[in-house]
Amino acid sequence: MIRDSYSPLPASPLKPGAKLAQPAPSARRVRLDARATEVMTDLDIMPAATIGPDRPVDEANAAMVQRGVRLLIVLDSQQEIIGLLTANDLLGEKPMRFVTERGVKRSEVRVADIMTPASQIEALSMQDVTHAQVGHIVASLKESGRQHALVAEPGGRRVRGIFSATQIARQLGVQLQTTEVAKTFAEIEAALLH
Repeated sequence: MIRDSYSPLPASPLKPGAKLAQPAPSARRVRLDARATEVMTDLDIMPAATIGPDRPVDEANAAMVQRGVRLLIVLDSQQEIIGLLTANDLLGEKPMRFVTERGVKRSEVRVADIMTPASQIEALSMQDVTHAQVGHIVASLKESGRQHALVAEPGGRRVRGIFSATQIARQLGVQLQTTEVAKTFAEIEAALLH
């Protein structure tokens, strides 16, 4: 029955060196009064960058570079969120402090050793986000002193999205020169005043 209604499409061999398509990060320009969802990474559309807790921190750093992200969600074997790992965690003092306190080599430091545990993670409500504007998200990130914010569906049992200060700045058309939180928000505010 299918053969009668549909003809097969022609196929051809892949060329040597073929690469996998990667979705481009949203770079659509927005204003502070745009809908907040326009700057949210929707995890129903774009999969989150994740890592296991037992992976070495250098592998986590390589994963961030490869994915072009500054946040990894740490998942256990049941795919449940047990923590977050940021580029600041990896590149800051946490790994060296762990090495010093435990008397281990840097190569022995694991994601679980320096991640922010799930018990310390807060998330914005998807209900609130759907009624918010970009300016509300910038204010929320500034208030929390963080570069990222998770967005959870009602009940907090499913993370639906991620906000990134860097992504928001890019979409607002602001150039960021540093990863320091205070400077990031000062730059966003200064650029928007001009």
